[in-house]
Amino acid sequence: MTEPAESAVDPFIAPVAMEEDPDELFPGDRGVLDTEVRRVLVHVLQRRFLLADRHREQWTVLLEHRQLIESRLNDLFVRLVVDHERGVAYKQQVRSDEVEMPVLLRDLPYTRAETLVLVHLRTVHQRESASGEPSARVDVEEVEQTVLSYFADAERDTARRQRMVRKALERLGRDGIVDEESAGRYRISPVVEIVLSAGKLRELSEWLRGRGREESPAAASAPAASAPAGASADEDDSLTDDLDDADQEDDPR
Repeated sequence: MTEPAESAVDPFIAPVAMEEDPDELFPGDRGVLDTEVRRVLVHVLQRRFLLADRHREQWTVLLEHRQLIESRLNDLFVRLVVDHERGVAYKQQVRSDEVEMPVLLRDLPYTRAETLVLVHLRTVHQRESASGEPSARVDVEEVEQTVLSYFADAERDTARRQRMVRKALERLGRDGIVDEESAGRYRISPVVEIVLSAGKLRELSEWLRGRGREESPAAASAPAASAPAGASADEDDSLTDDLDDADQEDDPR
């Protein structure tokens, strides 16, 4: 009686010690991407933006391995957007009326405080760009004065509103929308054009110009600007909330 030939392939794969598999980053690692590519992929998923001027090494890796990174994101129904002119990359949730797609990222609005600051930053950036200036800058006092003007006199808790503006600038700074070049002096990044489109700026500006017809303070019900999908935002965007406890970390979702 002839015995069946032994299978050439062992169905049970013995684990390989990490020291014997230098490409394995952790026990059970089945990833195929290089370490630096994985880090860039995580950065894109965790943060609102990857900026060429802030993250030079990651930006280079992103461009060199864009197809691989896009493939991994597409597997999650997420699209990668690379804006070479502005030097920024970010992600978008893919949506379709024809194909059911699970939603990984959330569309979170900026807080109203951040929105009011964004309106001023976008207005200044647009004005300076139109006049041929290569970059636009603002002082924190200028931003505070503008945002305070959106409140009725009786509602201006000056110290509180100033803290609100500074918190908003800190958050927008972490997102790469402004860079603090010196104490209280900020350079506005072209990223502001992505966050607040010209159309949205017109909508918000028109709303604010008509605030005098409202009985309540304009800022109390101002529409909020939308952050890119997956970006962080405070859960409660009311200007009357205690902003000292605002979330300081990016939401990885």
